[in-house]
Amino acid sequence: MNPKIVLASSNPGKVFEFAQILSTCQLEVVPQDQFQVPNVEETGLTFVENALLKARQAAKCTGLPAIADDSGIEVDALHGAPGIYSARFAGPKATDADNNALLLDRLKDVADSDRTARYHCVIVYLRHADDPMPLICHGSWEGQILQAPRGQHGFGYDPLFYVPTHQCSSAELPPEVKNQLSHRAQALRALQRALQLS
Repeated sequence: MNPKIVLASSNPGKVFEFAQILSTCQLEVVPQDQFQVPNVEETGLTFVENALLKARQAAKCTGLPAIADDSGIEVDALHGAPGIYSARFAGPKATDADNNALLLDRLKDVADSDRTARYHCVIVYLRHADDPMPLICHGSWEGQILQAPRGQHGFGYDPLFYVPTHQCSSAELPPEVKNQLSHRAQALRALQRALQLS
């Protein structure tokens, strides 16, 4: 296995998180911006398709194995929305605050008991750009959507995502606790186990 792997993201927090967990696999995780890999348009209809698009582009441009993730939140009362459109729910240039405001507006008449939701994260690993058997790992995190934002940590929908096991929002959890529980942490641990077996 090539010890160097390109991550199809330039997000420093994500790069750090991936590098930390995958260090036990003796892998060096390098962000794609070190190779000037352009961002790919996410035209897939599922988290898996979008993660594959990103990983294939990174592998093709660098000649290295690649990993990519795609994630979002699924709200039952909205038939799974925002789903793959989570980051751009309120429009292509939407901020986290814009997306949260739209979600609250869509749920304004929905009772607390019907505000169930879950985060999903899919991580894809490709040995090379034409890998016909990508490694696909998934993590999900169950919760509910609050009536108003709470907490200062995290990003995205974290201020609205209530974690029943800890009786607080994801944004109220200390980062080290969130990084044990989250959908991304679960998917990363599954990837770690799979890579150690491969």
